[in-house]
Amino acid sequence: MPGDPVPGDAVRPALDPIAEAHRQWSLRWPEHADHMAAVTSVMRAQQLLLGRVESVLKPYGLTFAAYEALRLLAFTRTGTLPMGKMGTRLMVHPASVTNVIGRLEGRGLVGRRPSPDDRRVVLATITDAGRELAEEATAALNESGFGIGGLPAGQAAEITAALRAVRVSAGEVAP
Repeated sequence: MPGDPVPGDAVRPALDPIAEAHRQWSLRWPEHADHMAAVTSVMRAQQLLLGRVESVLKPYGLTFAAYEALRLLAFTRTGTLPMGKMGTRLMVHPASVTNVIGRLEGRGLVGRRPSPDDRRVVLATITDAGRELAEEATAALNESGFGIGGLPAGQAAEITAALRAVRVSAGEVAP
């Protein structure tokens, strides 16, 4: 219901803690205050959004990481990807992919098998049940606006562009 508290959201304090931290930083290290506030803002937004997204996914028994893995497999033409490639596309450590795929496999949503071309490569394949769950969870996330449904699409695009600049400055993607 609109206005109801969502996990990850906090009670609104009388004073914005990030604005206060920025004020304090500005008194001591003014040349670093804006960078500190930007990073702190991104970290807090990540906490809020993860809480909101995971509350949407909870009825499906999925974490955001598990949802991303299912969705990635569902996007492929064959429903199958090497687990190493999944880690690269999901931008996570291979151990994280192994853990998520293991949990999904335990629920019958994904299967694992060695590649017929290279037995060192393990393939993950989405099952029909996994594909159905991915579609249901995707519809729910789309309906929720991914936790930022109250923002206009143009503003969401601006956030994406600003955060891409951060990724470029970190060397993750090319300019």
